[in-house]
Formats: sequence, structure tokens, C-alpha cells
Amino acid sequence: MAKTNPGRFFEDYSIGQVLHHAVPRTVTVGERALYHALYPARHALYSSDEFARSCGLPQSPIDDLAAFHVVFGKTVPDISLNAVANLGYAEGRWLQPVYPGDTLRSETEVIGLKQNSNGKTGVVWVRTRGLNQRDEVVIEYVRWVMVRKSNLDALAPETVVPDLKKALAPGDLVVPNGLDFSDYDFVQSGENHRWGDYKTGEMIDHVDGVTVEEAEHMLATRLWQNTAKVHFDLTFRPDGRLIYGGHVISMARALSFNGLANAQMIVGLNGGAHANPCFAGDTIKAWSEVLGKAETGVPGVGAIRLRLVATKGGEPFALHGPDGKYSPDVLLDLDYWALMPI
Repeated sequence: MAKTNPGRFFEDYSIGQVLHHAVPRTVTVGERALYHALYPARHALYSSDEFARSCGLPQSPIDDLAAFHVVFGKTVPDISLNAVANLGYAEGRWLQPVYPGDTLRSETEVIGLKQNSNGKTGVVWVRTRGLNQRDEVVIEYVRWVMVRKSNLDALAPETVVPDLKKALAPGDLVVPNGLDFSDYDFVQSGENHRWGDYKTGEMIDHVDGVTVEEAEHMLATRLWQNTAKVHFDLTFRPDGRLIYGGHVISMARALSFNGLANAQMIVGLNGGAHANPCFAGDTIKAWSEVLGKAETGVPGVGAIRLRLVATKGGEPFALHGPDGKYSPDVLLDLDYWALMPI
């Protein structure tokens, strides 16, 4: 019998199937250092223990997206090892901070299946939960991925497309225990703009750009233990080695600091699409649109809903072409909730 794992193909999934992913991972302060080396991440809550304590937390957590990448990476060998592409996200929630010393593991339930008309691939919808050493759920999200078939003669499963929320309601968001922005230090955070300064419909050009290099992408993808073949094997895609979509998300989020320095914590992921592939040599720029705002009932803490768009050097605020499809310059369209001082 073969000892190696070829990964799952589309015909290997079934509705209700639960997958428990290897390998648990203990995160340390080294995770933060590497994350900040890979991205220009500067949000104060994730950079300073003292700033985090002034906001009511016991210490600085691991960056919200770093925790997401760890949880996501666990799932790759079972979900997307044979993926053509990761297609989108929904119903993502950060339920509590992840601190250095926490051990994370992941488990996933298959909630949707649809074979594509070409009979060679299909779309798999999954709901993943990241749990800590106390079996507390710290992150949960839905994603859908296009996966190859191994046996083209395998019968198509019954189509099940999950009914997902278009957006999380403010009441779905979880504010970390103890968080309090009443004495928020705007000097230390880097900007004076607070929740009340942003208006729904406002557009923000984050100005800066970063050219993606092969070396940093390979380091990041290995850091998250993401083993998807499209990110490593140059023979797997004729157009080149695909940059991990999470790398684009983190880069765009870090670039958004210029204009949204006080959007401190991501707590909800309403939806997201990797609109076009990203390859080494592409220059990532970012812009944001304010989609909504809500009060949380927690002292000094407001929630702001943002659309974060990453482009490969395109003009800001251009999302769709005349045909209604994403502009070819658009890499990422992400809709999320963040916490900000009122």
C-alpha cells in the first residue's frame, strides 16, 4: 500500500463529511516577528504589549490574519492540495484573540458540492473552525475551492450549494473580553482618525505599493504550512507559480494602515474573492471603501465595515470593467468588519 498522501480529489468529498486536520501548531512571538518581516504590518494593537494592555487586553495578540493563516494552512492537505484555485470566503468570525503560547488546530465540515460542466473539476464548500488548546473556537469561516477530479468517470454528486449570509450583522460580531478603547492613544497608533470621522461610501486610496517577490511568497507559504501544489510546483500551472491568496490579503491589509491605522482588529469576514491570479513581479496596491458602521455597546469601541481591494498597480477605485466583470488589474475584493475607537 502507498504510504504517501496524494490529497483528496473532487469525488472524494461528501456532504456532512468532517475532517480533522494535522498538525497542531503552537504559535510564539516568532510568528509575529516573521509576519511583520513579510508585510509592512504596523497596527499598534498587534505591535506592542503595552498598547494592548492600555486597551484592556493582557498582552498583544498574534495578528488576526496570522492566526487565520495558521488555521487555513492546516486545512490545505485535506481540502485544496489538488485545487485549481481558492474562490471565495463568507461568514468568517474571529471569536477570541490568539496569544503567543496558544496551540491551534483545525477541523472542517463539507457543506456544499457542485461538479463543473466540464466534468473535470468541481467546487467544494467547507466550513472550517480553528480551536485552541482549551478546545475553544477562535476562528471560523466558510470558503469554496475548485478541485480537480482524479477519476473523470466518477458520477457527479447531487448539487448542494449552501445558503450563506451576504454579510454578518453587527450582532454576529464578537468583541474580545476586556477590550476598551476609552483611553485610546492616537499618537501611538499613528493616526488621529476615529470611527466618527469615516462616512459610509467614503473611498480611501492607500497610496503605497509593494512588488511581490518569489522569495517572500515562498517563505510565507511555508510559514503557514500551506502545501498547495499551485504555490510550489512550477509544472502545475502553465502560467506560473500562483501566489497564495492569503499573501495578497495580508499585504493589502498592511498597506491599508495608511488611512485606516485605527481599524485595529478584524472580527468579521463577510465575503471575499480572489478576482485574478497574482504572480511574482506584480505590484500590489490597495484601496478601501467604507460600506457601513455600527456601535458595539463596548466602551469606546465601534465597528466599521470595509471593502478592501488589492490591485496589481491599477488605478484606485476601478473595480469592474464595462462588462460587469472584475477589472483584470483587480486581485482581491474583500468585505470585512474591523473594530475602531469611537
